[in-house]
Amino acid sequence: MYRIGVDLGGTNIATGVLNENNEIIGRGKVKTRAPRPAPEIFDSIKESVEMAIKDAGISIDDVLSIGIGTPGSVNKATGEIEFSNNLQFNNVPAKEMLEARLKKPVYLENDANCAALGEAVAGCGNGVKDFVAVTLGTGVGSGIIIDGKIIRGSNYCGGEMGHMVINVDGIQCNCGRKGCWEKYASATALVSQAVEAMQNNKTSLLWKTCNGDLNKVEGKTIFEALDLGDATAKKVVDRYLYYVSVGIGNIINALQPEIICVGGGISGQGEKILRPIRGFVTEERYSVHSNKQTIILPAKLGNDAGIIGAALLDE
Repeated sequence: MYRIGVDLGGTNIATGVLNENNEIIGRGKVKTRAPRPAPEIFDSIKESVEMAIKDAGISIDDVLSIGIGTPGSVNKATGEIEFSNNLQFNNVPAKEMLEARLKKPVYLENDANCAALGEAVAGCGNGVKDFVAVTLGTGVGSGIIIDGKIIRGSNYCGGEMGHMVINVDGIQCNCGRKGCWEKYASATALVSQAVEAMQNNKTSLLWKTCNGDLNKVEGKTIFEALDLGDATAKKVVDRYLYYVSVGIGNIINALQPEIICVGGGISGQGEKILRPIRGFVTEERYSVHSNKQTIILPAKLGNDAGIIGAALLDE
């Protein structure tokens, strides 16, 4: 039997059919076109599932279950997507509506939790029991696996490490707090930090790598300037990685996972960012005298992590 995973994003709905070795053997992809009414988006999920089944060369009868990772909070008891600002969903009975369309057991979970589960089981986690995934993207996403189980909290909103405060009364976050980790450690934050530095240094090579257009500054251009030996870029990246490390150090001190996985586009820089992060964390971790330390690794599955994790969902 096969399992299907669906990564419901604000831009695309990506679906994969998994075999017993957790390998994707068929894919489907359609545009989300959010915001739209939930029934329309769920019809698109059905379309992407049918595409993946056809691509895999199987039938729906060969499918055991369908898991769906969605932005926002999912009430596992009721099967409702209680809130998703990206999709503009409020208390949507998603499980009931999707099972009516797909005629298979449907399991729902937050998308960051799905990505964490995928990496923990089939990616860089290698099946470890205590695992945290951090994604450095538009915000800072995170998923926590403890003793092999997703940590959701009493209200299914747990694990949002991007909204722990690392700078009291710091930058205003859209969650309502000030100084949240994601306002300093997201890819968006890195760009903001670089733009501010560029405005204070008109001779920086950061201007060259974005062709003099502040609107074209992105992670890639910042690291290009760093590779060219630009001092301003180095200062920006060093400070940014310190902010990333502060949050990772907090996670280690609180949870002591076996592995922390760092994902998102910036993680493609590999050891260029991971080496200094490990250095900062080594200096400040509470577990400095322990024989066993948390290992910090790059994400392995890329955009497939959410699909694989969703497919692995069960009750």
